[in-house]
Amino acid sequence: MIVIGLTGSVAMGKTTAARVLRRLGVPVHDADREVHRLLGPGGAAVEAVAAAFPGVKRGRAIDRAALGRLVFADADALKRLEEILHPLVRGAERRFLARARRQRRPLVVLDIPLLLETGGEKRVDQVVVVSAPRRIQIARVMSRPGMTAARLAGVEARQMSDAEKRRRADLVIATGLGKRHSLDILRRALRRWRRVANA
Repeated sequence: MIVIGLTGSVAMGKTTAARVLRRLGVPVHDADREVHRLLGPGGAAVEAVAAAFPGVKRGRAIDRAALGRLVFADADALKRLEEILHPLVRGAERRFLARARRQRRPLVVLDIPLLLETGGEKRVDQVVVVSAPRRIQIARVMSRPGMTAARLAGVEARQMSDAEKRRRADLVIATGLGKRHSLDILRRALRRWRRVANA
């Protein structure tokens, strides 16, 4: 089974690429979605996060906006949060991979925003980076609700530069040239990976 790591800087088109891969029949494990589940109603991280960050629990879930305000500019608080969440996300990832192997899937995707920043490339066979020109990235990200220049700067401070990600990628998907272009790249790559997996 070939494990593909999908990553990219903020607003580069990773979510769209993951959606296309699912539509093309590839199982995708979404680390961000897993975090939302862990912090959602009855999630496995709710009590631990509530204990570490008093005041962020609302009912049976974590108020992610309130939590975000606490950790946004506080490196120590962010580290505490990551120490709670990362082992749980990795556990879910291992279960996803085990299930895919039992199902004899030739190919799976791990959608991980900070794949390269956290050394996650060691857990995958291929690194796919989505990328777009800076002007397109800025237009996309600033159209998001609640996004500000300060918030964007905070997000980017934690991310490797797009140029470095592209340098370290096995495949770069240019998402600024239209969806058809991105789809063609993904389809060609999938055909190649499936041939290798089935060889």
